This record gives sequence, structure tokens and C-alpha cells, in this order.
Amino acid sequence: MTLLDKINKKILAELQQDGRISNLELASRVNLSAAACLERVRKLHEAGYILGYTARLNPDLLDVALLVFIEVVLDRTTPDVFDEFRRAVHKVPEVLECHMVAGGFDYLIKVRVKDMAAYRTFLGKSLLQLKGVRETHTYAVIEEVKNSSIFPIR
Repeated sequence: MTLLDKINKKILAELQQDGRISNLELASRVNLSAAACLERVRKLHEAGYILGYTARLNPDLLDVALLVFIEVVLDRTTPDVFDEFRRAVHKVPEVLECHMVAGGFDYLIKVRVKDMAAYRTFLGKSLLQLKGVRETHTYAVIEEVKNSSIFPIR
């Protein structure tokens, strides 16, 4: 079996849509027996195609409605500063995503907090305290037009 054959791509697409789908239903949707489907899913896990399963939660109901993107510029761009920043940002629970980028700044961070007051506290007590941070630029989200973790499987 080629790992990313047509059936495995269908399995991945279905799991992206509903990670809680039963194996029996998944097997039916991809035209396999339940045992064959379960084995394919196991192999996709082992090969690293499936990283895990999560629930999408409502940030408004959980009191973290403010979504903010932050450009971070480090004072030096050396491997040790990058490593230290990476380790430190992993410890900050408000940070949902952190990406090293090419361009006019070093990292783009996605943060969720309660409101602007909580963001100011986060900025002063968490982000600006990280060693190596020289400056930040904040972009508060006014409206989420699209928010998805589903990507095309070709």
C-alpha cells in the first residue's frame, strides 16, 4: 500500500472534518471494512500524518474573546537567542501559535486573551519580559472572517 493513496487521502479528509467520527462510519465513507480502515488510520498515525485530535472551543464562552497577532523583533538574531525565545514562548499559555518568519520582523505570534486590559497585562508581564525581545507591533482582530485548521489534501 502506498501510504498516501486515494483512500488514505479520503481518510485524512474525513478526519479533518470530524475527528470524532467512529471507525465504522469512517470505513463506510471511504468504502473499506472496519478492520482495514482501523489499520490504515493506525499506519497514518505511526507515519506522522495524524498528529492528534482536538476539540474546537468557543473563545467567547471561555472568556478569551480577544484575538491578537503580534510581530516580535529580537535584539539579536543568533541561534542561542532564537533557541531561548522558542523555549520561553512555549511556556506562555496565552500564545496559541508562534512562527519564525522572513521579512521585517522575526516572529509572528497569535494570542488569545479576555480583553484589551488583559492584553496589556500579558504584554508587560509575559511577552516583553522574554529575553531578547526588542520591540513588538500589535494587531488586534476586529472580526474573524475565517478560522479553520482544515487544509486541502491533494
